[in-house]
Amino acid sequence: MSPESLQSIYALILGLAIAGALSTGYQIFAARPASFRLLNEARPKALVAVPFLVFAAPFIILRNTVRGARVEGRGFVAVMAATMIAGFWGLSCGMVIMGLLRAAGLGG
Repeated sequence: MSPESLQSIYALILGLAIAGALSTGYQIFAARPASFRLLNEARPKALVAVPFLVFAAPFIILRNTVRGARVEGRGFVAVMAATMIAGFWGLSCGMVIMGLLRAAGLGG
């Protein structure tokens, strides 16, 4: 496996792990699951929610996809498309986090 492929796998895992940790942490402290409805809050809260949602979005998308597949009976294509979007988003977030870690001198 090439080093670039391995880095992409690590970035995907890191992005999805951070998304899950952020969403779960929010749910623990707010006593409700994180959702994109945070953008409908009052202006200061919505502005603070944007960076949070950027990194928590892959988990929210996957959670909503699983829930939609069970409750609404969404088809395979819809579930696959949502999973791919969440995966690419998680990969992108993971690459940003890895870049930040590297810039801080914590990565290789």
